[in-house]
Amino acid sequence: MVVITLQRNKCIGCNYCVELAPEQFQMSKKDGKTVLLKSTDKKGFHTLKSPNHAIVEKSEAAAKACPVHIISVKEI
Repeated sequence: MVVITLQRNKCIGCNYCVELAPEQFQMSKKDGKTVLLKSTDKKGFHTLKSPNHAIVEKSEAAAKACPVHIISVKEI
């Protein structure tokens, strides 16, 4: 299982995550912040749980590129 978490309220809209992992991230046209696709929101933490381990590499690259460090990727 892969767990990706995004603290969306801290997003600065740099777009790096979308460029590196477009399957998981998209920019919102409403506020210019990133959206973690197919995630659930709980108190500002958007979480995606997926059995697909193929998304790890690109998601980790997006997490490393994020200048405000609001993306975490874990394999459990």
